[in-house]
Amino acid sequence: MRTHVRRNVAAALVSALAVTALAACGTSSSSDGDKPPAGGSTDASAPLDPKAKVTLSIDCMPPAAKAAELKEWKEDVAEFNKTYPNVTIDGRSTPGQCLEPPRFTAMLKAKSQPDVFYAYFTDLQQVLDNDGAEDISAYVTPASVPALQDIDRHVLDVLKRDGKLYGLPTSNYTMGLLVNRKLFQQAGLDPDSPPRTWEEVRAAAKKIAALGNGVAGFGEYSVENTGGWHYTATMYGLGGEVVGADGKAAFNNATGKQIVDNLHAMRWEDDSMGRTQLLKWGDLQKQMASDKLGMFLAAPDDITYMVQQLGAEYANFGMGPIPGGAATLAGGNGYMIKKGSSPDQVKAAVAWLNFKTLAVGKGQFRYDRSKADGLPVGLPQPAFFTGASKAEDDKLKAASATMPVANFKAFLDHPVPGKAEPVKAQEVYKVLDKVMSAVLTNKDADPGQLLAEAEKAVNQVLANQ
Repeated sequence: MRTHVRRNVAAALVSALAVTALAACGTSSSSDGDKPPAGGSTDASAPLDPKAKVTLSIDCMPPAAKAAELKEWKEDVAEFNKTYPNVTIDGRSTPGQCLEPPRFTAMLKAKSQPDVFYAYFTDLQQVLDNDGAEDISAYVTPASVPALQDIDRHVLDVLKRDGKLYGLPTSNYTMGLLVNRKLFQQAGLDPDSPPRTWEEVRAAAKKIAALGNGVAGFGEYSVENTGGWHYTATMYGLGGEVVGADGKAAFNNATGKQIVDNLHAMRWEDDSMGRTQLLKWGDLQKQMASDKLGMFLAAPDDITYMVQQLGAEYANFGMGPIPGGAATLAGGNGYMIKKGSSPDQVKAAVAWLNFKTLAVGKGQFRYDRSKADGLPVGLPQPAFFTGASKAEDDKLKAASATMPVANFKAFLDHPVPGKAEPVKAQEVYKVLDKVMSAVLTNKDADPGQLLAEAEKAVNQVLANQ
């Protein structure tokens, strides 16, 4: 889902990037038409020639209000220019665009995106529908991105269509079970071993709720599309689908009913979910930050939000994999390169993104610098490295961590394959909200009827693609 990221939580992202200008118009380069700039080459497989003169407009340069992030951006530009002295990075920051989908859409339609523009993974189809991004497949090689073979295939595949690559990742997330370590310990539970099945979640929730004083064991959303979003994440964890390969609703089955039945039992039989329902994004975070909630499904950046915005402590939280562990809803963001960019602009963009967002020990992965600048270090995201790159990144992160990285060991040691959101995600989630809200507010709700009605409504949504 993550539309809430645009509206409510962008400040919580570890990268803490701001957004870009609608006023930017067209690409900027010393190239003339299809003629490569001086010192350049039209051979996509050849790395950028340091003599090539290129100007790149790039959005999401941190604003002045984020002094530490802006300082690091400027340092990275200076460092990058030691290798590529003729590449001018025209960083742009206009608060609001990455937070507001209508602005992003308007920018694409007006063809006013910068040369290198920020987008969420779920934006790819919209970008392609507006012919907004270059196919960069030929430009992204082990020569231009040395860690390429160690970037999770699932992450790169999200940025592909028909085998063509249209972007590079800067951050990603997978959902897991976020736990309040303090409440786990008070309830006699082991916070280093969060529940791995929904049976274990239910049992732990009862013990936590038994602490009394208004404490809930497990929390769940049910409005503003967030309930459907979490229903989907839970289905993925159990190996199910919300939309099947045939393009039709795929949740009105035993797995889908298991989810509803379990929520009904926790809410009405166990009384372990609290009596305040119809919750949206932000509500569960407030409950957990104030030690009134034991568990909920979340991405790691929720922790940063609770610390930076709600005054909580990093040490109070931990994560485990999503219950079931078959798959987990995944998402993230990256950069794309404007359609019509010259070959050297594409090469320069790939070189910059490699340096800034894809190289272990550099750019966003200079953890010692982040620690010195007072930025958080230790969250399990971005998490797109595998193999030797992951091992080195983990080592560097642990050496400069500003939080107990051991709290996320269960999450990191049991990685779950990420799956993208279903087609027409927001409309599907809106329908599934009704299932979630009904079962959490009506003790007599009929799970079978709720799922049958939702199936019919979702199929109508899907038929109108």
